[in-house]
Amino acid sequence: MPSFQTKLKITGLKPGNAPESVMAAAVEALETRHHVEANQLDIVGGVPQISLRFTVNDRDYSGENDEARTSAAMMRDAVERVAVTGSLYVLRRNRGRWAPV
Repeated sequence: MPSFQTKLKITGLKPGNAPESVMAAAVEALETRHHVEANQLDIVGGVPQISLRFTVNDRDYSGENDEARTSAAMMRDAVERVAVTGSLYVLRRNRGRWAPV
C-alpha cells in the first residue's frame, strides 16, 4: 500500500474550540477512508502545522494520488469547522523520500 502524508497549516482557532479539536477533527475525517499511521503537530516558521501519514489501497498510480488528494481535501474541510487553515500539502513516499503529488 502506498504511503502518503498531508500537511496543513493552522492559522487560528474558531471561537469555542480547544486546540486538541484540530487534530481530532483531522484524524477522524481521514480515518473514514484510510488507515492513519501517524500524526503530529509542528511549528514551522512560527505557524502551527499538522501532519498526518496514511495509506491508500493499491490501484493505478494516478488513481492513488487522486484519492490521496481528495482525502486530504476532506480532512481540510473537517478541520475548517474548528480552525482557520492555510496551505495544504499532499506528499507521496517514493523510494524513501516524500514528493509532492
